[in-house]
Amino acid sequence: MTAQVQQPAGGSSFYLAMRILGREQREAMFEIYSFCRAVDDIADGDVPGDKLVLLAAWRENIDALYTGQVPPGLEGLAKAISRFALHKEDFFAVIDGVEMDARADIRAPSIEELDLYCDRVACAVGRLSVRVFGLEESDGKMLAHHLGRALQLTNILRDIDEDAGVGRLYIPREALQLGGIDTVIPQSAVTDPRLGTACTFLAERARGHFTKANEIMARCSRRSVRAPKIMGVVYRQMLEDMIARGWASPRQPVHVNKSQLIWIALRHAFV
Repeated sequence: MTAQVQQPAGGSSFYLAMRILGREQREAMFEIYSFCRAVDDIADGDVPGDKLVLLAAWRENIDALYTGQVPPGLEGLAKAISRFALHKEDFFAVIDGVEMDARADIRAPSIEELDLYCDRVACAVGRLSVRVFGLEESDGKMLAHHLGRALQLTNILRDIDEDAGVGRLYIPREALQLGGIDTVIPQSAVTDPRLGTACTFLAERARGHFTKANEIMARCSRRSVRAPKIMGVVYRQMLEDMIARGWASPRQPVHVNKSQLIWIALRHAFV
């Protein structure tokens, strides 16, 4: 499978956070982003072909990179792997997570299943990223664990209606049951007036992970956590804005505007 680097949108929080990095770090992060975007597009059906076959091809690509046989289009990723000693199992974990979406639409998973999903699609990306940022091994893994989960849970809460529109429901069934919701049909669940109880449950879990992530970053070199700090601040603001808005349907989309993104990036870029 031939792959090309996909640049993130210029106004995204990821793009702004990565722009403050040195050239080699920035290029490596864009390669990781490109890989994640490519496999995610497969799960979302944006790439023609059998999803599982395409993901299997990506596993072969990653295997090839670690044996020195670089597939066409992945020269930049090979360079990033070599330069920052990125772990193969983290790339495989991302593919495993995407495959959870590709095999069947996720609908009201258990808390344990959701946690595994978050670890694969978000925390594994974090484990790759912290090596690029230069964090010490132990703190890097713990930061990936907590910040990855915080970001992914925030994404889930932000995208409730969009996900339901394509037949997915990531809110765990235990959270739905707290609100007395016994359906796993996405559109029925997300329009239930009791959904707020389930969303509050998930939001509090996200808050807890943000708090742990901030504790870890506070004891790390400020320069090494500039990029994850920006991401954390942006997503925490988005989470708090959603909480303030409430969860009743119809929900107005919540986002951090470009001027806010720039201010946050500037605030944490020069430390």
